[in-house]
Amino acid sequence: MFLHGIYNMKNFWEKLKNSTQGGQAFYVLAPMAGITDSAFRQICKEFGADVVYSEMASVTALVYNPKPTLEMLEFSQKERPYVVQLFGSNPDHFAQAVKLVTKKIKPDGIDINFGCPVKKVAKQGAGAVLMNDFKLAHKIIETTIKNTNLPVSIKCRSKVGEVDVLKFLDSVRDLDIKAVMIHGRTLAQGHSGSVDFEIIKKARNYFDGVIIANGGVKDCKSAEDLLGKTGADGIGIGQGALGRPWIFKEFRISNPPAIARHERAGYEFRIDDIKIIALKHAKLVYKLKGEQGVVEMRKHLCWYVSGLPNASEIRRRLVKVKTVDEIQKIFNF
Repeated sequence: MFLHGIYNMKNFWEKLKNSTQGGQAFYVLAPMAGITDSAFRQICKEFGADVVYSEMASVTALVYNPKPTLEMLEFSQKERPYVVQLFGSNPDHFAQAVKLVTKKIKPDGIDINFGCPVKKVAKQGAGAVLMNDFKLAHKIIETTIKNTNLPVSIKCRSKVGEVDVLKFLDSVRDLDIKAVMIHGRTLAQGHSGSVDFEIIKKARNYFDGVIIANGGVKDCKSAEDLLGKTGADGIGIGQGALGRPWIFKEFRISNPPAIARHERAGYEFRIDDIKIIALKHAKLVYKLKGEQGVVEMRKHLCWYVSGLPNASEIRRRLVKVKTVDEIQKIFNF
């Protein structure tokens, strides 16, 4: 059952930043379309994610056909603080969508996407390409802030075309943006290649709020590099959490999970441990979405078994599953 209380901190970002002083940082599950649904968010929360984001939601869809998107944005109380991420290019649509999400969903924050590289999003004039239109981007952020009492954040890239994140942040520095997540790769790079640590570090000169560094985090070493070289307040973890939601726990050396053997270099999970987590995830998906959820779960199952003995054979069987019972049989549970 989904619950909707109001998180007791109007700007939870500042509270989170203040709670991680003294060299510590916080860890965020970055938004990923088709991936960061409620079930995955809950699993990541159990392993220590401090903040979780929704899948990317269209403001236009929320205006013209809101029911499916509102259903997608539903969440459990245990996911808080929970941030809804929106994308689009029409300020009027943002105004209506933000009011609707604030009233109906009651998340802890609203995030605007200025970083998505997907072509079908770009064709709408949304996502990363918006970084090239200072006037429209400013209007969208301003409109969003005016139509909600929730803290507003943005997610952007290190560079889009000739516009880098420093120029972009300078163009919106008069707006009350509470947090920015910066993917340290350019639009041209997509999700691969080296991360620009220096530009994220320089962003501190253009933005006074919470800065979250994103990109390339796969383990404790890469997380330490990103934090140390950027001076960010927190880290956004996307692909590094796929099939490894315990990655958030790996960053908390003093709090090892009970199901695993803890070592200084990280956590080592037995094959059965991984299967238990994957099965728990699948059961939660089924509870929330039924059999369609199990079909959507196939990609997660393949990520979970990556690197295990006979992984290719296990994946061949997992991509066909339709029920939780079938998953249990494949895992020999």
